[in-house]
Amino acid sequence: MTRDLTRDLTSAEAEPDERAIEAALRPRSLDEVIGQQRVRDQLGLVLEAARLRNRAPDHVLLSGPPGLGKTTLAMIIAAEVGAQLRLTSGPALTHAGDLAAILSGMNEGDVLFIDEIHRMSRAAEEMLYLAMEDFRVDVVIGKGPGATAIPLEIPPFTMVGATTRAGLLPSPLRDRFGFTGHLEFYADADLDLIVHRSAGLLGVPTTPEGAAEIASRSRGTPRIANRLLRRVRDYAEVRAAGTVTLEVAHAALNLYEVDRLGLDRLDRGVLDVLCRRFGGGPVGLSTLAVALGEERETVEEVAEPFLVRQGFLARTPRGRVATAAAWQHLGLAPPATPEPTLFEE
Repeated sequence: MTRDLTRDLTSAEAEPDERAIEAALRPRSLDEVIGQQRVRDQLGLVLEAARLRNRAPDHVLLSGPPGLGKTTLAMIIAAEVGAQLRLTSGPALTHAGDLAAILSGMNEGDVLFIDEIHRMSRAAEEMLYLAMEDFRVDVVIGKGPGATAIPLEIPPFTMVGATTRAGLLPSPLRDRFGFTGHLEFYADADLDLIVHRSAGLLGVPTTPEGAAEIASRSRGTPRIANRLLRRVRDYAEVRAAGTVTLEVAHAALNLYEVDRLGLDRLDRGVLDVLCRRFGGGPVGLSTLAVALGEERETVEEVAEPFLVRQGFLARTPRGRVATAAAWQHLGLAPPATPEPTLFEE
């Protein structure tokens, strides 16, 4: 069942759970956003122009890897224009009626945020075309030859879509967005500022060296930086004096198996299996997953993107291959002669 959610961040801060903590750490305005300068400037211009014309902003598409702030920017868009935010996700919209129920309850100027919009059903997607362009939906009553389409006018609204795989969006849907912003991975300097800001909001005493250590292991992702900060905070409160220092950050992150480059247990497991068991490859993805004891999708979608981006792993037509950097990171010497190739058609 599709739920239409409106988040009250003020009340969420009082809830003693991880979701409330995550909400409390989110920036509330574009001025509070750290990093993503290009997208911030472009989006700020779109919102300011809409305010001057006294109309709803154009539809916005935000793309990029998980954890970079797409949901946060959707909340900021609603806050900047003083509108109500309604949230749902692509997988929840399995039928056109799910989307029609949400759209029919919207007020003028509302912001509708659909996360993972590329995973919407085809029927809901086609209904969204008409809603975004003409601000109306056709509700079909009945079935077969006797079915009747009743047009339902909806007030002007702003559609904000978020996707981690923009290439899966059909062109008719992608072209209906007036602004498309792509979020990039964050530099360590920006993540350092984010860790300091989050530590202040959480009331965690942090030294500059401790914050920098957390930032350097956060894989360029604010969500990971905030998660690691909370785990280091736990360690500091239980096993140290409560202050996040360089030594405390080192000890805590080593305990949670996050190494100096941000690789976790799964990442190092992929490299270890690839190098130690298969001589660096090439080896097929399914074979690699079985040897690791993980699902194929877990290796491909969770571990590989970061390993490829860091230059530890190469995807080739014959299979996965460990690079010289992978051997060096594991402290191993690459084989003098290549191992027999293991690959899948």
